[in-house]
Amino acid sequence: MTFIEQMKRKAKLNQKTIVLPESTDLRVLTAVSEAAKEGLAKVVLTGRKAEILQAAGDIDLSQVTIIDVAESDKREAYSQAFYELRKSKGMTIEKARELLLDPVYFGMMMVKLEDADGLISGAVHSTADTLRPALQIIKTAPGTSLVSSFFVMAIPDCDYGANGVLLFSDCGLNENPNAEQLSDIAISSAHTMKNLLGITPVVAMLSYSSYGSAKSEMTEKVVKATALAKQKAPELEIDGELQVDAALVERTAKLKAPGSTVAGRANVLIFPDLNTGNIGYKLVERLGKAQAYGPITQGLAKPINDLSRGCKAEDIVGVIAITAIQAQA
Repeated sequence: MTFIEQMKRKAKLNQKTIVLPESTDLRVLTAVSEAAKEGLAKVVLTGRKAEILQAAGDIDLSQVTIIDVAESDKREAYSQAFYELRKSKGMTIEKARELLLDPVYFGMMMVKLEDADGLISGAVHSTADTLRPALQIIKTAPGTSLVSSFFVMAIPDCDYGANGVLLFSDCGLNENPNAEQLSDIAISSAHTMKNLLGITPVVAMLSYSSYGSAKSEMTEKVVKATALAKQKAPELEIDGELQVDAALVERTAKLKAPGSTVAGRANVLIFPDLNTGNIGYKLVERLGKAQAYGPITQGLAKPINDLSRGCKAEDIVGVIAITAIQAQA
């Protein structure tokens, strides 16, 4: 059974309600039709109903709920609740009503008020346009100071990670995290690997250096982040700084990081900045022919996920399943 087949199987066990506000995009429409048919979630589209149906054409939406944000009988209640949330920041009721005509904001309020369990956007919108309303409305989870993102990489015919499944973070959100932030990303990613995928996390803090083979401000950030992560979460297997070959390849690990319990067997890779993370996941996706599921968000109080604008319909189906499982947890 492939990784995504396992995710779909878990999603079906306890159907959750997942909102997709980019409701006139053909990839989204194709994906929600398929997800509904497979029973992965109770799928909701928000937008203007006439526009959605016109864009869908022959795509079967008979099992998908469509909410017209302009006609919904909940729009006023959502507007009032949003106003209360943001009035200390200068929000007016008139502005709240205007924003609730936006399918993304409407969907976020559905999740906030527990009329839905999660939301997926980003096929059309930028990350900022997805996460801004998420941070305004959903906010961060208790005890979490940083929202970050990850990709689940499912690599065919691969012996590394957990039978070819690895978690990469942060590849889509935090541009240049400091050591404290990087340690938080590592801990969040370890918990995600365990809670979402059911895999015991083995976390490598990546660098161009292994165990002091080079020294610079960049490598020292990773060294400090590793120490902080170990201090905050001593129960987790976390080590660094490690080059990626030392993190993954047992033979190389023995040469570059002797004595490390993580080197040679890592399944969670923490990148030092967004440059390396974004480049790394796209190289593995394109050259390694991997399925890349994400960027998936961690650290928010509810599951809100940001798609890559280059995603395919099948990728969105996978993220629907993953979001549903996050909501189950």
